[in-house]
Amino acid sequence: MLGGAAAAEGELNLYSSRHYDTDERLYSDFEEATGIRINRIEGNADELIERMRAEGANSPADVLLTVDTSRLERAKNEGLFQAIDSEVLESRVPASAQDTDNQWFGFSQRGRIIFYDKTELSDPPQTYADLADPKYQGLICIRSSTNTYNQTLLAAIITHEGEDAARAWAQGVKDNMARDPQGGDTDQLRGVASGECDIAVSNTYYFARALAGSVDGLSDHLEMFGWVFPNQDTTGAHMNLSGGGVAAHAPNKDNAVKFLEYLASDSAQEYFAAGNNEYPVVESVATTEAVDQLGEFKADAVLLSDVAKNVPVAQKLFNEVGWE
Repeated sequence: MLGGAAAAEGELNLYSSRHYDTDERLYSDFEEATGIRINRIEGNADELIERMRAEGANSPADVLLTVDTSRLERAKNEGLFQAIDSEVLESRVPASAQDTDNQWFGFSQRGRIIFYDKTELSDPPQTYADLADPKYQGLICIRSSTNTYNQTLLAAIITHEGEDAARAWAQGVKDNMARDPQGGDTDQLRGVASGECDIAVSNTYYFARALAGSVDGLSDHLEMFGWVFPNQDTTGAHMNLSGGGVAAHAPNKDNAVKFLEYLASDSAQEYFAAGNNEYPVVESVATTEAVDQLGEFKADAVLLSDVAKNVPVAQKLFNEVGWE
């Protein structure tokens, strides 16, 4: 357990919703290189954000690491982050993956793309807009509207095309669902494997996990899957972030900045991304063998800080069309 908020030389209090074994090497390398000891509190992202909010100025947190742009923006909006000045982060992290006010930075990415049963479907959707085409009625498995990945995807559509187009898209996809939304991204992929649907929307790392190892109900069916990185002729594939920021009341702010800068280093980027088969934000860093199998693609370069501002509108639109 972490103690009070008193500053302590050589410590870093980390609140993290990441739970990957390879992160242990990430932390131990930082400790060895800097002599700074990391004290960790791990938990659900929303629970950690609520904990920081409740702790207020007495929070011992120095850094919050969490998943998805929407949660990073929520933490910012609730006053849980502070702006920092770091030439390392501003130069290493692409503009699309950092907050315009320098309050949060992305360190790994996941593409939200289209998977399909290539034994059944010869003309899969090539764009996000295609998912709303009536010819795919009854074929799509996708998560609920409360899922942060879907919220950020719809928020990106709002950013690019406006609210009316986004509402029409949400209605069209809802009309094309093979079943009511249920489960996580792996469950959508299993829906294709079982024949319940022909199309699934999922983040890339869920499928890459199955390519890299054994995933029950999925790894034995990989040969039937094809995949599409959408919008390659226009905006590019939508990307979700895993990232973090320095806590508003960080008792060890200098150490917190050092840690975030470390996460942008080549060695940390390799660990950070490899731990979950994600894409590093630093383009020069290699991806895992499983991720390489997915192929090259164009990513959406939209500023995710702008996208995050449209998340509340996205949820409103989901509710309006009755997307559960």
